[in-house]
Order: sequence, then structure tokens, then C-alpha cells
Amino acid sequence: MKNIRMLLLVPAALLAAACGRDTSKNDDALKNDLALASQAQPYNAQQFTSPAEMGYAYNPYTGQFQPVPAAQPQVQRVAARPTTVRRTSTARSSGTRVVYEPAPAPAEPIRHTKRDAVIGGVAGAVIGATTSRDKVKGAIIGGAAGAVLGGIIGHTVDIQKR
Repeated sequence: MKNIRMLLLVPAALLAAACGRDTSKNDDALKNDLALASQAQPYNAQQFTSPAEMGYAYNPYTGQFQPVPAAQPQVQRVAARPTTVRRTSTARSSGTRVVYEPAPAPAEPIRHTKRDAVIGGVAGAVIGATTSRDKVKGAIIGGAAGAVLGGIIGHTVDIQKR
């Protein structure tokens, strides 16, 4: 019975002691902070502008955002026939010839996926066999992991432009 009384009286005494303190200093500071916060002006301006809003576009070849050129009217050049002009003087005319040539198609980049997968597989098998207790199992797991990583690197990183 004494233990139950102690379990109830000790928390009650601590609660009474904590609530009986004078906290007027803390209340004044809290009131001051709340008054300052209520006077603060909200910041309504947009804090971030995306590259597209600033007139930039993502260039996948460089991996950067670059400015988009201003829109210009597209003029299609077509072949013009040379015209023969009949002149009465002795000077000869030289007709100019304009030929329409389409722009060349962008060249596909050269990727080394298979080559790098083989290199990664061999390297992974060697590392797996030398570091594992079970040499065959280590070589198989290391070879598979190395082939996958080598293929990923060969496809995404090791690219040559024509």
C-alpha cells in the first residue's frame, strides 16, 4: 500500500513544483516574439524560376541547359531556274543557279555496350574468383555483376560522336 501511495504522490509533488514556478519572464519573451511575428510581412514573390521559364532548354548532347534561340521565320529555299535574258548589248549574262539541299541527318553516336560488357564480365570474374572462398561461385557472381555494370557504362558513358 505504501508503494502505491509513493507512486501517486511523487509525480503529483513534481507536477505541483513545476507548475508553481514564476514564468513571467518567459511569458514576456513569448509575447514579444508573437507580436513581432504577427507584424512580419509575408514574402509572396516566387523564389524559384525554372530553366524553361527563363528561356532555356535541355540539351541532351551536352547535359546542360542552354538558351533557346529566338524564333525566326523559316524560309524554305527551293531550286530556281536560270532565266535567259535577251539583251541588245554585247555583254553576256551569267545565270545563277540555286539548289535545295536538305540538312544532313544527325549522326547516331557510337556506343560500346557489348565491348564494355565483356571487359566488365572478365574483370568481375577474376575479382570474384580471387576474393571468394568458393572460386567457381565467386567467378560466376562477379562475372555477371561485372557484365551488367560494364554494359551500363558502355551504353551511357563510353559514347563517341561521329
